[in-house]
Amino acid sequence: MADPTVTFPDVERLVVDFLTDRPELAAATVDNVPPTGFDGTQPVVLVSRSGGAWVDDLHLDQPLVDFEVYGPSKTAAHTLALTARSALLALRGTTYGTARVSDVVEADGPRWLPDWNRSAANRYLSTVRLHIHPAA
Repeated sequence: MADPTVTFPDVERLVVDFLTDRPELAAATVDNVPPTGFDGTQPVVLVSRSGGAWVDDLHLDQPLVDFEVYGPSKTAAHTLALTARSALLALRGTTYGTARVSDVVEADGPRWLPDWNRSAANRYLSTVRLHIHPAA
């Protein structure tokens, strides 16, 4: 008998949709692409899957997701990074379509990382590992 086909959710869209609905992030743009005219000084949370792996025996996807968080100043970017960090923890136990997020594990907390492509940018980078049980 053949194994059932696994339907993986779009992890970037899952996180973007979840964070976009959070009231504490209403003043920021949350997406997986920078907004038009972006120069690194706007309040923006960029979401990108950066790796991770499927664990077949557990029927578990463990994507690594990077967050690039920007703001008009270093302090503002840091505050937004901490807000996004806190909001992301609420993703535990949620469903997205037929996928269930069972855990959110911080792999690398917010750290200052200059954006060499945008001289005026104020950026913090962090990485989380999600535990996602997709539909089979």
